[in-house]
Amino acid sequence: MSVMQSLQRQLLGLIGRAVVKSINAASKCQMIDVELLAGQQKAGIEHLEPYGFTSRAKPGAEAVVLFPDGDRSHAVAITVSDRRYRMKGLKTGEVALYDDQGQSVTLTRAGIVVDGGGKVITFKNAPKARFEMPIESTGQITDLCDSTGQTMAAMRVAYNGHKHKENGNTTDVPDTKMEA
Repeated sequence: MSVMQSLQRQLLGLIGRAVVKSINAASKCQMIDVELLAGQQKAGIEHLEPYGFTSRAKPGAEAVVLFPDGDRSHAVAITVSDRRYRMKGLKTGEVALYDDQGQSVTLTRAGIVVDGGGKVITFKNAPKARFEMPIESTGQITDLCDSTGQTMAAMRVAYNGHKHKENGNTTDVPDTKMEA
């Protein structure tokens, strides 16, 4: 074998493409078991994820695996991707965070789109939510929804029809109606 062939073989031994078989997300660094393209099984590979981002791919996802110093006994996965669920049709410059259930956050050219995939979207552990813009809703808005809350529509009906006692008389309904 020539020096160039030997060098080429060593370089090719540094990087591998693999299919994810299972993932252990319980440890500080996620560990994956993979099957390399040559059918070689590797277990307990560290999946190095970018700071601030984590995911748990499904079996069948694909990974790029590095073997530092060409040592096949210690590998690290630098990326795991799953083409089965990748969002398609983004315009140049757009970015999306997505999963296999159709949930996504997409930074589009026109604005940010949050798609709950038919599931509830929950904001939690904050003292309040502040919107420095007008808010529109095509659905009902309900206050105190976990107890005795009412929709805004029900509050308008109650206000528009309310009467009360004043100086021994019953007042008329409000002159100015609360509109939808």
